[in-house]
Amino acid sequence: MIPYGRQCLDENDIQAVVEVLRSDWLTTGPKVIEFEKAFADLVGAKEAVAVSSGTAALHAAMYALDIKPGDEVIVPAMTFVATANCVVFQGGKPVFADVDPETLLVDPEEVEKKITSTTRAVIGVDYAGQPCDYDILRDIAKRHNLALVDDACHALGATYNGSPVGSLADLNTFSFHPVKHVTTGEGGMVTTDDSELAKGMRSFRNHGITSDHHQRELQGSWHYEMVDLGFNYRLTDIQCALGLSQLKKLSEYIELRNQIAKKYDQAFVEIGEVEPLRVSDAVKHAYHLYVVRLSKNLDRSEVFRNLRKMGIGVNVHYMPVHLHPYYRTLFGFGFGLCPNAEETYERILSLPIFPSMSDKDVESVIESVRKVVREGAGD
Repeated sequence: MIPYGRQCLDENDIQAVVEVLRSDWLTTGPKVIEFEKAFADLVGAKEAVAVSSGTAALHAAMYALDIKPGDEVIVPAMTFVATANCVVFQGGKPVFADVDPETLLVDPEEVEKKITSTTRAVIGVDYAGQPCDYDILRDIAKRHNLALVDDACHALGATYNGSPVGSLADLNTFSFHPVKHVTTGEGGMVTTDDSELAKGMRSFRNHGITSDHHQRELQGSWHYEMVDLGFNYRLTDIQCALGLSQLKKLSEYIELRNQIAKKYDQAFVEIGEVEPLRVSDAVKHAYHLYVVRLSKNLDRSEVFRNLRKMGIGVNVHYMPVHLHPYYRTLFGFGFGLCPNAEETYERILSLPIFPSMSDKDVESVIESVRKVVREGAGD
């Protein structure tokens, strides 16, 4: 089975982890600070706060913005559930905006329609690795006095109008899950230019305590104070060492993902029933996912099953969040709220894409898609 995504590790990654295992600090130590600085420098942000997952990064961002009961946060309908869950964690209400069916990125016009007197923030999702239109989103946020958050968990290494993802919003969140561009096993990061927001998130990830063990050791002090209710969202030195090693290969990984995407693009020109998502000229795509839309005369479930039988680990990203039972029950959301996301969801398929895919793997995916789609279309 060729999976839709997987980690790429080498001996340098393993050695980096081993060195930490032999050191005095396995967690809350110097590697955390080193990883944060390297990451901030990479994306052009002043601050980076390492946390235990992309979900923790989103939650920390909502905490930093003081989202609370009665507040609304606008999120795209087409995303992983964590983008909306982080709002609910804080007692707020996610308000779903529809997406552009050509890109599956949030439609700025739909965002502006959903703004009310209780809206506090807008979260853009860089779906599949393509940055949203941040010029327009930032203008909307500025005119309505809203915070702008970039859920960039798909988009590390991407750029928008030449600026790196991670520097485009007030708060930018990342994931280091194994299928992402770089991995720490599990892990996440929040970047910002606001030092006060960063300070609050560092406390939040450490139970709401103002200092961690490493800081107290350097100060020769035992004293600490809990100033707010936080979580244990810390990232270990073991994971940060792996992240530092992985960051060195990011540009190579992005280039390999783009090469695979280009081969897919060229191949699917000849297959009318398979349409890649549109990519803006203003972006450099990170291609966490390679998503295609199938023609309406194909049964997506049948195509999915047949490709899996052929060893092609296709997937679907995602069911619109407002259609999940939890959100339908809690908030009364349902069909018809975001028609573009709902209609496109029935047709999308994610094909395998990861840096260690061989040319043979890519050709196998293309030929399998060609065969299954033509059979499904009755050719």
